[in-house]
Amino acid sequence: MAKNTQPVLKRARTLGIEPGFMGIDKKSKRSPKQSRRKQSNYALQLNEKQKVKFVYGVLEKQFRNTFDKAAKKPGAAGENLLIMLEQRFDNVVYRMGLAATRKEARQLVSHGHFILNGKKANIPSMEIKEGDVIAVKEKSKSSPKFKQLRDMLITTPKWVTIDVDKLEGKVVALPKREDIDLPVEEHRIVELYSK
Repeated sequence: MAKNTQPVLKRARTLGIEPGFMGIDKKSKRSPKQSRRKQSNYALQLNEKQKVKFVYGVLEKQFRNTFDKAAKKPGAAGENLLIMLEQRFDNVVYRMGLAATRKEARQLVSHGHFILNGKKANIPSMEIKEGDVIAVKEKSKSSPKFKQLRDMLITTPKWVTIDVDKLEGKVVALPKREDIDLPVEEHRIVELYSK
């Protein structure tokens, strides 16, 4: 399976996003390079696409398939794309505060630490729906990773809730574009793919 092994801070600086969107508290010691050249329209579109792919940890083929599904749904294709990426199982686990980063959430999901609506679920790209309940497996609750979560203060977006004592969360509503804090111009991604 292909995976991105680039240094996170370097890639974030190149794309012009804060490492905080990746769940990382580090700051880069280098200042971003200021280019004197004006970027072309294509370069701006490509940068927005790379930014979204990098933040959600999705590779090109999977991203393109998600875009094609989003374009078929009613409404704006760009908003649908971001909402579909936000509904991924690994992202919902991250948004619930059960993992520090999306990469960690993906690993925890694929290692089978969670159950979805009482059933085993280990596919990070599963689309989570409204009313779905995600809980940590009984076996995994004793691990140090999940024990330390009980002492932490977790802030979640308004479309998910978390019960830290039970290590269980619920999707109370579907995310809307206003709930997604990623600074991205999704219309540029639609323009890029509609050429």
